[in-house]
Amino acid sequence: MTTPDGFDLHPRLAADTLPVTDLPLCRVLLMRNRAFPWLILVPRRAGAREIHRLDAADRMLLTEELAQVSAALEAAVRPDKLNVGALGNLVPQLHVHVVARREGDPAWPGPVWGSGVHESYAAGEGEALAARLAAALRQKHGQKDTY
Repeated sequence: MTTPDGFDLHPRLAADTLPVTDLPLCRVLLMRNRAFPWLILVPRRAGAREIHRLDAADRMLLTEELAQVSAALEAAVRPDKLNVGALGNLVPQLHVHVVARREGDPAWPGPVWGSGVHESYAAGEGEALAARLAAALRQKHGQKDTY
């Protein structure tokens, strides 16, 4: 669904994720992969493909929202390490991954991308995690959830 300002979520991101919430700049999504608790931030800017092409205010806001989402994910799942990256080789729309990692997880110590590891959430489990994360982020922003 295209918003009035021209933002439209890439179909692959929509298919691979559960909605969490909208922050002032980014839509926050939860990957449908229980093996790695994994959030994606998508700046709601039409045609955005690269971080350096965002205006200065949006780049600063993206950095702040990355910190907030990282803190919420860390508090929720207590990982050993968070991996943050913006790849975009398959999905050109600008999006940033925040992946919770544990020593000994199925892809450790390598990257999750291309590992072939996928574990589905049990019925309602992903939605419950998304709701907990949304509540933590709403509390930080003092806003109502958009989903």
